[in-house]
Amino acid sequence: MPLDGRGRGRSPPVNSEGCIILTNTMTIEDFDLRALPQSFYDDPYPTYSALRSKSPVHRLPDGSLFLTRYADLEQVYRDTVTFSSDKRVEFKPKFGDSPLYEHHTTSLVFNDPPLHTRVRKIMAGALTARAIAHLEQGLHAIVDRLLDGIESKGNADLIADFAAAIPVEIIGNLLGIPREEREPLRGWSLAILGALEPAPSAAVLDKGNQAVRDFRAYLKHLIAERRRNPGEASNDVLTRLLAGDRDGSQLTEPELLQNCIFLLNAGHETTTNLIGNGLQLLIEWPGQRRPLIESPQLIKSAIEEFLRFESSNQLGNRRAIVDTRIGEHDLPAGTLLNLCIGAANRDPAKFEHPDRLDLARDPNRHLAFASGAHQCIGLNLARLEARVAITKFLERFPDYRPAGTAIRGARARFRGFVSLPIAVR
Repeated sequence: MPLDGRGRGRSPPVNSEGCIILTNTMTIEDFDLRALPQSFYDDPYPTYSALRSKSPVHRLPDGSLFLTRYADLEQVYRDTVTFSSDKRVEFKPKFGDSPLYEHHTTSLVFNDPPLHTRVRKIMAGALTARAIAHLEQGLHAIVDRLLDGIESKGNADLIADFAAAIPVEIIGNLLGIPREEREPLRGWSLAILGALEPAPSAAVLDKGNQAVRDFRAYLKHLIAERRRNPGEASNDVLTRLLAGDRDGSQLTEPELLQNCIFLLNAGHETTTNLIGNGLQLLIEWPGQRRPLIESPQLIKSAIEEFLRFESSNQLGNRRAIVDTRIGEHDLPAGTLLNLCIGAANRDPAKFEHPDRLDLARDPNRHLAFASGAHQCIGLNLARLEARVAITKFLERFPDYRPAGTAIRGARARFRGFVSLPIAVR
């Protein structure tokens, strides 16, 4: 029986017809990513558990499939011949001919080889271990400055005052964006990523399109300046991207612009969620906090468990490009798949006591960063940011506590908080 955040057992109820009830108004047969109740955003895991148990390859009203088993997601991630990441077919009716369409079909994550291979190679050359190590000293300084601000006030919002500020500063440093010009970055990122939700409103799409336009215009200015005054290619990511790969491959102007936007989006929201989710989990599971404080070396496995237990990115997507099979289901070519990372990371077939937070869990081969050819290119940077942020926070404020209502973001794809008010004295 699954356990809730405080260890109490719970099982999904059934109605008089024997259908599993997911919410007061929705059964398993009614589940639709485009029409989710607020209770799902608060806690999707009972729904995931019911789907994984009773309908692990579940057909949604729009004809796409919703996958919840770890083994099925691993199969899809590993097979890039059968399953495509190219989103042109899927995104054209959603975005039309718009800045959002151009961005999301040009960025690294939503493409197949050979474009994906070429762009990833160039970007990986910019995000080297040396470049990331170069950021670490600055990361410590950023975190210390934010913690000083929290200490001076005695209270804070863990998202606005801490978790969200760190990745914006780091990506700003990576791209060499002057500090006084970083204020719009978080808003641009949230607007662009918000449009990826299953059913964005017209207002959300308008805001996302404007964010792409504004960010693109700013980057053109930044890139022109960097061409006039290049940085040190070994640690200045934008200079490295402009230089291209050693074999002579270079990003086109649209590829350069859109993948700089992608760097912010990929490194901002998910890292914010990782830090915020982790610190909130240590409130919900107080028995796990003291061992982490007393044994700081536990932080590496703790970060992996935060990623598994509350995956920052809950959903991925693929399209079958040939007839194939998932489990006991035949899939014709063209079938769209929703890969539920949050459900796979709580699959009891893969993880013992999956609904229990265990900071010492080992092994812990979660899928929070996906796997295979599309595994997150910035995973080492995200881990570093979370380790430094959470370790230093606990050193400074071991007895932090909630000081108001924690507010979740109403998003199916990205799981995190809008606000986490806390007191530290």
